[in-house]
Amino acid sequence: ESLLTTEQSRPDHPWFDAGEPPVVLGVGELSRRKDFATLVRAFARLRSEREARLVLVGQGGEHGHLAALARELGVAGDVDLVGFQSNPYPFMAHASVLALSSRWEGLGFVLVEAMALGTPVVATDCPSGPRELLDEGRIGPLVPVGDSTALANALVGVLAAPPDREALRQAAAPYGITAASSAYAAELTSRAAGERVDPARV
Repeated sequence: ESLLTTEQSRPDHPWFDAGEPPVVLGVGELSRRKDFATLVRAFARLRSEREARLVLVGQGGEHGHLAALARELGVAGDVDLVGFQSNPYPFMAHASVLALSSRWEGLGFVLVEAMALGTPVVATDCPSGPRELLDEGRIGPLVPVGDSTALANALVGVLAAPPDREALRQAAAPYGITAASSAYAAELTSRAAGERVDPARV
């Protein structure tokens, strides 16, 4: 069964209740590669303009730094690091926008999965994957790596004028959601076994 046809229930998290402010979502290992620090800075800029919240799904060595950064920027009350989630899809399906802030990526399957669920995406133009997946920025904004101002502006734009959900689903279809989900599961399994290999260091 594909993400395209599976109805995802709302996460058991009050920020995803109906009528709450929009949620910006980040999914992945809390690592330097994912550069969630730039996303937290971008969110602080966004938050200065409108009500919004940021949820980060994942665990990793940057957790303490990211929590401290949110406090330093005065947005800790609107940032929640919810840790590892065995099923991230409800979060992805009910977020207002998914942001990929990586410095580099293998492919960026999280973008495909979010799009398959009809969720708007914003991504850094990092090597490799986002530019191809987002059709040179036509499907979702591409911003320079590490540029929190550009990322904030992209988030503001998507929240103000979200793209058509069906168009996002259609854009994800060629990538095979079963394959994407399998890759996600394989990565989780290898991490659980402590076998993660960073392709950038091979």
